[in-house]
Amino acid sequence: TARGMFEDPESSGIMEDKRNIQIIEWEHLDKKKFYVFGVAMTMMIRVSVYPFTLIRTRLQVQKGKSLYHGTFDAFIKILRADGIAGLYRGFLVNTFTLISGQCYVTTYELTRKFVADYSQSNTVKSLVAGGSASLVAQSITVPIDVVSQHLMMQRKGEKMGRFQVRGNLEGQGIVAFGQTKDIIKQILRADGLRGFYRGYVASLLTYIPNSAVWWPFYHFYAEQLSYLCPKECPHIVFQAISGPLAAATASILTNPMDVIRTRVQVEGKNSIILTFRQLMAEEGPWGLMKGLSARIISATPSTIVIVVGYESLKKLSLRPELVDSRHW
Repeated sequence: TARGMFEDPESSGIMEDKRNIQIIEWEHLDKKKFYVFGVAMTMMIRVSVYPFTLIRTRLQVQKGKSLYHGTFDAFIKILRADGIAGLYRGFLVNTFTLISGQCYVTTYELTRKFVADYSQSNTVKSLVAGGSASLVAQSITVPIDVVSQHLMMQRKGEKMGRFQVRGNLEGQGIVAFGQTKDIIKQILRADGLRGFYRGYVASLLTYIPNSAVWWPFYHFYAEQLSYLCPKECPHIVFQAISGPLAAATASILTNPMDVIRTRVQVEGKNSIILTFRQLMAEEGPWGLMKGLSARIISATPSTIVIVVGYESLKKLSLRPELVDSRHW
């Protein structure tokens, strides 16, 4: 999910230095291509990083180091106990977040266009658009997240979450949707419809700052790298490096809230403050950094793919009459 740092040369009326990164704005895109390629790209990314999302969730929920000692240990233990399928628990349900992904991108682009009428600062446009896009996306994502997180908690032996799927955990396919139905019924029975928005405020407090911080840091790192790299260096190279750097920065800043969000959603807590106090009492300040390495590991490859993919997606989706006017 990335774009350039400088104003479009066509609007400034001067030729740009090749070092400057050209922005592809919303009005430059062929929308049909943009959405078709976008869904396919997002799906490929989800498949590659989902196991680390599952591991991060389990690490954040476990008490101390009762089950897993770290990211690699969790990976090996889940693989040994449940096979590859164990790393993809809740994946089918999670694919519904593709809708929120497209809503995020659309909101981001349209908000940037709207803010441009009031400010030409790229940082302001990125911050406002990133926060707004996250607000819209989270409203769709939270119910899907709640269900998929409970499915991620399903394992043989001792249960990790509030709800345990009845019967066989071996099956996939149709059975996976049977498990989903079972979890949905249990959430409804325990909490009613509100249960699907458990942790909504905690999610907003995690992802709005994460998204709002990611974009300005992405632009900042890319701008600095553009000065350090030779002029001939393709823009996509330092964009691909800037994405993970921005993701790591945003992850470190927002991980404490992410741990609290996960516990609120999985353990059925009602209070962010009480969850925070309990976590501090049980595990101290380091408890707020749980799952950080898994988060950065899952964010790094996905961010490189997202940045390169999104920039390429926008280039592929350029309206035909604009293709020849761009250099990359």
